[in-house]
Amino acid sequence: MKNILTKEIQNYINANLKTDLHSLLLKKSPFPEVSMLEIVQQIKGRKVADKKFPFLLKENIVFPPNLNLEQASSQATALFKATNLKGKKFLDLTCGFGIDAFFLSDNFVEVTLVEQNTELLETVQHNWNILGRKANFINENLEIFLNRSTEKFDLIYLDPARRDDEKNKKFLLEDLSPNLLEIQERLLDAGKEVIIKLSPLVDISYLISVLKGLSEIKIIAAKNEVKELLVVLNHGKEKPDVKISCYNLESTEPSFSFNFNEEKNAHSEFSEPLKFLYIPNNAVLKSGAFNLISKKLGVKKLHPNTHFYSSDVLEEAFPGRILSVDIIESKQIKKGEKFNIISKNYPLTPDEIKKKYKISDGGTCYLIFTQSRKGKIILKSL
Repeated sequence: MKNILTKEIQNYINANLKTDLHSLLLKKSPFPEVSMLEIVQQIKGRKVADKKFPFLLKENIVFPPNLNLEQASSQATALFKATNLKGKKFLDLTCGFGIDAFFLSDNFVEVTLVEQNTELLETVQHNWNILGRKANFINENLEIFLNRSTEKFDLIYLDPARRDDEKNKKFLLEDLSPNLLEIQERLLDAGKEVIIKLSPLVDISYLISVLKGLSEIKIIAAKNEVKELLVVLNHGKEKPDVKISCYNLESTEPSFSFNFNEEKNAHSEFSEPLKFLYIPNNAVLKSGAFNLISKKLGVKKLHPNTHFYSSDVLEEAFPGRILSVDIIESKQIKKGEKFNIISKNYPLTPDEIKKKYKISDGGTCYLIFTQSRKGKIILKSL
């Protein structure tokens, strides 16, 4: 790390920020003390930081290998996760590149970061020094740390590894590293609150069935792509009433929260398409609140297997896309027109629709191909 920070090498990196990285890798490094691969990695890191965590675009910040950059949370999601968190002692058991830790620990007095990768932890420690942030940096396996530590923390955070030695993705909590089912009681004993970041693909019902002290599951999307699930554990929390919260960051859509058992007891009302069409965002779809959203917001479902909703009066609190629509006949679709095409619970895919009607993507209008309880329908946005 020391060599990459010399003024000459930093100047070279700055001068090549817009150079094609593949062409750079074919060149010999002009500096015998660092390889071209190391130089390119720093350039790649700055490019990633520009979009993902711009707070690190400062002089002498060092970036880790690609895998650590990919696994790190974005600044936007980390900032969101830190909302309303404060206390005396914060512990991150899986520090990684330290993005989550940097923001989550902002309102804590004492910060402890545990990371078993020595080089990665040294990088984080260097960067935090540059950024003026203090912490206790522990280079150790988290399970060993938990077993030897007698400290109590206000908040414990961890992001378990979700791939095995063959790089295959894992979702069950017992298959993660660490095995969350084995250490959850120890976590709850050491922390007043425990927050765990999980894959967006993990099943919510499964989480509720296996986790102890589960009080909330936060489904976090950004620009309508579900990025992660956050589970919140509290010592002594009694189940079964678990709060589910849905967020779509980097949008103007409102959040949507409910208690898990509410959905089991909810029933949708149905109707044919009315003036407004509502398309839930992917965080809500992940939550499975298909009936409750109808009941809570007073919008009517089009079909039991179509998660589209409708109303005559605008419901601005709906967490998703809202369109003013009319029902049209297929003969009203003109050859060569451009539309944004949506197909749900309909026999044809968007590509098949484009081919059949000789239309293409684009424009400002939507064509929605779907079904109501009366059968197949086509809707056009106004």
